Amino acid sequence: MLQTQISASDAQLNLQGKTAIVTGGGRDIGLACALRLASSGAAVAINYHNSAAGAENAATEITAAGGKSFALQGDMTSDESVAALVARTVSELGDRIDIVVHVTGGLVARKKIPEMDVDHWNHVMDLNATSFLRIVKAALPHMTEGGAIVGLASQAGRDGGGPGAIAYGAAKGAMMTMTRGMAKELGPGIRVNSVCPGMIDTDFHNVFTKPEVRTHVASITPLKREGAPEDVANLVAYLASDQAAFITGANVDINGGTLFS
Repeated sequence: MLQTQISASDAQLNLQGKTAIVTGGGRDIGLACALRLASSGAAVAINYHNSAAGAENAATEITAAGGKSFALQGDMTSDESVAALVARTVSELGDRIDIVVHVTGGLVARKKIPEMDVDHWNHVMDLNATSFLRIVKAALPHMTEGGAIVGLASQAGRDGGGPGAIAYGAAKGAMMTMTRGMAKELGPGIRVNSVCPGMIDTDFHNVFTKPEVRTHVASITPLKREGAPEDVANLVAYLASDQAAFITGANVDINGGTLFS
């Protein structure tokens, strides 16, 4: 449940007065990020593509607890949808954008090289990497000193991903490089970081990863479990906060020790 008060341990992770956008915020990691940012005081615009119920329920929960939020359907591969999200955010939640969390993305399908056509490659790149550029470019005119951008990359961006995930791994690797370049270009006023989740208990792995593979990965991980969306959301909230004021251009692993970089 959404925390209605910031606990003593959260005293320094205070996002009161800040406005955040979370793309892909209707389920799993995106939903957890939206609720975590709101629990620390941020007003949150929640974008979703297909997960209407999760996004709308989250916005309702946030506003019922005294926060500010709305849910808006939109395709982050569309300039028009991205512009509409940014415009509504600044008109309803505040005159600026302080935080952008870009969770939109996906593997789409596992396709090995002989099966992969250029249309699939382009779609996966557009959904993951180009959409990151779109939301940053649209939000940037409304961001001011102290702003923070957090992207959702992946462990696949480091190790290439599993079978049939070359396009996805390449797209997430592109996001990681974009994170470094954006950090140099947008500093010192705006920090840019990304997180690289490993095996997290989400619909992504429900669809694309065999149960026996998930069990094996958890068993060889030092922490002996899959991650939870809330684990990732806690890291995202930290990177978005002033507690991470000297961190930019980082791609932070969160995988329970499965992979060290």
